[in-house]
Amino acid sequence: MTRRHDIDALRVLAFGLLILYHLGMLYVAPAKDWAFHLKSSYLAPWLEYPMLASGFWRMDLLFLISGLAVHFLRGRLSLPSLAWKRTVRLMLPLLFGIAVVVPIQPYVQGVANGLVAPGFGHFLLRYWSGGPWPAGAFDGWQYGFTWNHLWYLPYVWVYTLLLITLLPLLESARGRRVLAACRQLRGYPLLVLPALPLLAYNLWLAGRYPTTHALLNDWYTHAGYLTVFLYGYVLGTDAGLWKELARLRRHALVLAVASFALRYAIDQVGNWVDLGWLPMPAYHTARFLVQALRFIYAWTAIAAVLGYGHQYLNRPFRWLPYAREAVFPWYVLHQSLELAVAFWLIPLRLGPVLEPALVLGGTVCGCALLHEYVIRRSRWLRPLFGLDALSRLHPPQMQAQPRLAPET
Repeated sequence: MTRRHDIDALRVLAFGLLILYHLGMLYVAPAKDWAFHLKSSYLAPWLEYPMLASGFWRMDLLFLISGLAVHFLRGRLSLPSLAWKRTVRLMLPLLFGIAVVVPIQPYVQGVANGLVAPGFGHFLLRYWSGGPWPAGAFDGWQYGFTWNHLWYLPYVWVYTLLLITLLPLLESARGRRVLAACRQLRGYPLLVLPALPLLAYNLWLAGRYPTTHALLNDWYTHAGYLTVFLYGYVLGTDAGLWKELARLRRHALVLAVASFALRYAIDQVGNWVDLGWLPMPAYHTARFLVQALRFIYAWTAIAAVLGYGHQYLNRPFRWLPYAREAVFPWYVLHQSLELAVAFWLIPLRLGPVLEPALVLGGTVCGCALLHEYVIRRSRWLRPLFGLDALSRLHPPQMQAQPRLAPET
């Protein structure tokens, strides 16, 4: 089986979008609806809808790709080996990140909130000892530490272990029949039916279990992300499904754009009802349509990305092997670098163009330099950033080991 270059490329592009999204969080308004660890004084209300347009599906895509990774790895690993490999790959960077990479984030947030005294060295000693912290000092203050953007890693790890426990059932004769039936989806049912469970979770769970990214009691978030994670595993390498996604790519894109635009239009109903222009029953119907369109948009956007990716990205681009290795260290580093650079630049008031450009440039340059000259050249640092502990002194042997899928 040849390597799926389109999945590798989509993983790289999805994490690149994550960097831009977190940059946008510094500047999107209104601040009360888009709370972040730090906010610039140059807030832009127009950013809200581009942020929504990507925010509705970007993390779902990453979890789907992680489910795909389990499918690919299962083809060459036993269940215990798969569980161990994923545990090392995900949990070492998480623990190292919490202790070493992430602390700058609660520090700048706490200083910006006026609840942490300036002086990173003193803060770090207190952080490593578990606090305590003033209420609201930073996100996660009540636990004494935070994993901030690294929340994705423990979630993927838990879902992977859950899937591994289910694999004997899924690989049984009955399980294979169920998977085969799922893989027979074609046409518009493929663009609509997968969105329905996500909508049901929103209606049943979102109000009772708001998203926390704290792992425990985050049932609405778990329901959605675990489902798309399983979608990735079911999708796997099924040639029929991938061919159908490529065939439907234009339909998916049109449906995604139309559903997002219609959602935006109906969302204005909230303003009308406040003015007494719309009866309450019609208002509640409109709110349901807004939610339904949100999840149709999210899934059709993912289907379009997968379809276009399979059509145009499934080739061995020269940049892809390096980017494939770089993406995990960049993910671990990017938000800490971004907030550190922003914390230094915001007081300078450089303007609404120069400031975000410098924050983005500092983030990208920092990730690139640290990855190239520090992380990938160190055998003991590589596993702490999700890379294989292989020596760079023997590149032929490294490339001689074929891999079928992304590792995250």
